[in-house]
Amino acid sequence: MIDPRRLRILRAVADHRTVTAAASALYLTPSAVSQQLIALEQETGHALLIRSGKGVRLTAAGEILLAHTHAVLAQLERAEAELAAYAGGAAGEVTVAAFATGIAEVVAPAIGRLAVDHAGIRVRVRDAEGDESLPLVLDGEADLAVAVEYRGAPGEGDRRLARVPLYAEPFDAVLRADHPLGTATRVALAELADSDWIGPYPGNPCHDMVLLACELAGFQPRLAHWSDDFRAVVALAGAGAGVALVPRSALRGMELTDTVVLPVSGPAATRRVFAAVRRGAERHPLISPVLDALAAAADGLSTD
Repeated sequence: MIDPRRLRILRAVADHRTVTAAASALYLTPSAVSQQLIALEQETGHALLIRSGKGVRLTAAGEILLAHTHAVLAQLERAEAELAAYAGGAAGEVTVAAFATGIAEVVAPAIGRLAVDHAGIRVRVRDAEGDESLPLVLDGEADLAVAVEYRGAPGEGDRRLARVPLYAEPFDAVLRADHPLGTATRVALAELADSDWIGPYPGNPCHDMVLLACELAGFQPRLAHWSDDFRAVVALAGAGAGVALVPRSALRGMELTDTVVLPVSGPAATRRVFAAVRRGAERHPLISPVLDALAAAADGLSTD
């Protein structure tokens, strides 16, 4: 009989690619993880991992077991959801990991809705960049993520996660007010090819979106300044340090002194935001109302 607790460890190792990283995510020691994996190999009668100096990868038998692992763990999530529903009370805590603008746009309004409609549900918020929240959900450190599409993100068909689309928004160009294009009504990115640029650090999902938009416009942006804080990006643009692309919702309510914000003509970067939970947990009586409240808060936000 295969111990499902060991299947969770197998999936963590497959996700993180090293025993040490998986152990850290599971709050176990590397030795404990290694022992559980050895026990799992003994239970299945197959070698599941190939170990190398750079980490581990699954054998063919390991890949087969991993596919079943996704189904088993999703079914366990469903069982927990049905048992919780049977117990009858939607009262408890849900941890939501979300990026800053997502917190302002949908998480905070959703908390307000829940306080009225589901007073027994307490939401605990963790600020996490768009590419950090999904691993928190998969590792069990958060119940729900508000995340953005990014290169390498788990797709809609990923068997580990259930996703709910929330909203999509374009990136607008931010220029100093006295920029030669400052009086235009729209701007083509190619017109900014010779400018210095201000952008997020590599690893931030918005970094890839900005690069891709510029590549589609036929150039590589000359990034001269870096910040993951859009207020800092806008301030630098207003000081004439360069130009930038900023998600439209991040500009809402921001002080725009000395800057002009222009829609982008032609192909432009778009930030697509979604909620995600471990597959099978979407019907949990605590999580389902939070998903509904997030969807209601996001209604009408899409400007794509």
